[in-house]
Amino acid sequence: MPRTYELKKRAERQQDTRRRIVQAAVDLHGTIGPARTTVSAIAERAGVQRHTYYRYFPDDRALGMACSGLHLEQNPVPDPEPWREIADPADRLAKGLGELYAWYERNEQMLTNVTRDSETDPVVAEIAALRFGPPLQAMTEVLSKGLVEGRDRRRGVAALRLALEFRTWRSLGRDSGLTRKDAVATMVAAVRCAGSH
Repeated sequence: MPRTYELKKRAERQQDTRRRIVQAAVDLHGTIGPARTTVSAIAERAGVQRHTYYRYFPDDRALGMACSGLHLEQNPVPDPEPWREIADPADRLAKGLGELYAWYERNEQMLTNVTRDSETDPVVAEIAALRFGPPLQAMTEVLSKGLVEGRDRRRGVAALRLALEFRTWRSLGRDSGLTRKDAVATMVAAVRCAGSH
């Protein structure tokens, strides 16, 4: 029994150490970005030595997957499934964009850092595509139904994908000064227009 107890306590300590390292990295990624975060800074913030860090995370990809997983667990992307219940396609799009844009607002600093670093760091770009690609594809599928059909479907879907992009939200809000409501209305109109010609 004492041996089992010791193994359990050791496993708990290891889990706690791993959690502290990942949370430290998430915090740094949110403030300075993944590409600017050093192993030394993570280890110092987590209260561990560099060799301990490397025991848990031998490469940048392993850390990036753990960090992005924890961040999304703490800040889940909106689920598009409930939007299916909204019969009117324009109302469905407005609801979806409203929820997504609110999520962008809450996660702006992290997404700004990840977007910036994705342009120069292939590992960050790969992880961002793995984590955000599937949810955005699911949103596209739900929101395009009944809204962009017929011969101009490709244009409508392209406009919808543009509307779902973080950079688009940022351009409309931060750069153009639109409220969330106005940004949503602008993109609903643009997607409807693109899909109806």
